[in-house]
Amino acid sequence: MQPQIARYQNVQIQTGSPGEILVALYDALFRFLAVARHSLQNKKIGPGAEAISKAYAIVSEFYMTLDHTKYPELCANLERIYDFAMTRLTHANLKRDAKAVEDVIRVLTPVREAFIAVVKQEAAAAASAQAKAAAPAGR
Repeated sequence: MQPQIARYQNVQIQTGSPGEILVALYDALFRFLAVARHSLQNKKIGPGAEAISKAYAIVSEFYMTLDHTKYPELCANLERIYDFAMTRLTHANLKRDAKAVEDVIRVLTPVREAFIAVVKQEAAAAASAQAKAAAPAGR
């Protein structure tokens, strides 16, 4: 990776909201899943296994950081989805099965889209609140 890009990404992570960091992780996850699927379809086992390993690490981190005390029902549902994804990624790696990677993409796409929508809503609400706070009194 080019040093300038790495520095930019580092600044994004250090200054981003938790939601923005989550979306960035989902973006990385989907890049790794795309590489894994393409590599397995083209019988490039090494790059496929490496991409699966990176994708698994991200999903595993999502799984481990669920806070069941705040939103128990949501966390229980996400736990099942992440467990499914990790199981299918393990299968994909052991059997060199691109279809298993596609299953993970299919199941995680709506989750990713939901998180993106929530983060956009939060950013819009924060911008609106800042604009109201910055507006002169009496308007």
